[in-house]
Amino acid sequence: MTNIRAAVLPAPHLPIEIRSLPEPPLEDGGAIVTVEMSEVCGTDVHLAAGRLRGVPYPIVPGHVAAGQLAKIRGRLLDVEGVPFKEGDRVTWFDVHGTCNACWYCLVAKATTRCPSRRVYGITCGVADGPSGGWAEAIHLRPGTRCLRLDGVDAATFMAAGCALPTALHAIGRAGIRPGDSVLVLGTGPVGLAVTIVAEMQGADPVLCIGAPVDRLRAAVKAGAGAALDFESHDPAARLEWVRKRTGGRGADVVIEATGAPDAVVQAMRSARDAGRVVVVGQYTDAGDVAFNPHADLNRKHLEVRGCWGSDYSHFDRAVRLMTNPERAARFMEIPSRRYPLDRAGDALADVASRRVIKALIDPRR
Repeated sequence: MTNIRAAVLPAPHLPIEIRSLPEPPLEDGGAIVTVEMSEVCGTDVHLAAGRLRGVPYPIVPGHVAAGQLAKIRGRLLDVEGVPFKEGDRVTWFDVHGTCNACWYCLVAKATTRCPSRRVYGITCGVADGPSGGWAEAIHLRPGTRCLRLDGVDAATFMAAGCALPTALHAIGRAGIRPGDSVLVLGTGPVGLAVTIVAEMQGADPVLCIGAPVDRLRAAVKAGAGAALDFESHDPAARLEWVRKRTGGRGADVVIEATGAPDAVVQAMRSARDAGRVVVVGQYTDAGDVAFNPHADLNRKHLEVRGCWGSDYSHFDRAVRLMTNPERAARFMEIPSRRYPLDRAGDALADVASRRVIKALIDPRR
């Protein structure tokens, strides 16, 4: 048995530690994947701040990653029933443990609400072995859904990372049609991914409100027709800016991807009457916010939908999208910075402070 170096978050508000974890024995249908690339996302910032419930600290963060299958015990099959082989480059659906037996799984068809839901890098701790992408290798348990990255290197896939499945879920909830005007609130990785996919869907125009300036430039490069600096405009000015670009009505669709509670109110006020709002940024509890149910919601005849997490279908579509070189290139243009495993703590701090848009962890460096 060999040891695996991993970046470990011991508990909220404590520094990242580099530890050596024993490689666990494989069960039938299990695998060891040599990690080629992972990322730091907003979820990892929430984990470091202790804003998620049910986290079994200490943990190895990194719920989305890509690499090569190093060891397989027994058979590991893809969704088509075709066996994987050692050496295949893969990613994997980070959610492991939905029961497919509860009311939410079988009746509501909402697996993100399954009470048995477990997630690599979030609800699997060091006690479970190397179970996150911030490590030289990850242990995948039997039943994990792997996806082939045929012809796609790890860096290309991780240019989109977890933001793309989240964006695909939000776009699906929004029901965007060609010609819809779309406003994206937030210019982090999820907001940028939503901007790219909305433009691919034929939305016109796609507008973004966010900050700081480097992220606004990234939004325009991603396909936004215009982008507004949140920090230098008050809510009334933001609303006027949107209306000027949407025939005076407001956007057909508004997608909130900021994590700030008051952005939800701004989303409702920026949507046209009988428009659609999708809230994807409120992954953790950032507090309450007040709005006027009559003026902001009911009189406007709005459709407002929450969007939390993602399911296998979003990962499957994300992989297929990133195997298209022309479309993948759009995500490759999102500014990123690579960090070796030893600097995972720096990567986390840079994402939390918005010094970088996207931070990638390369355990091989």
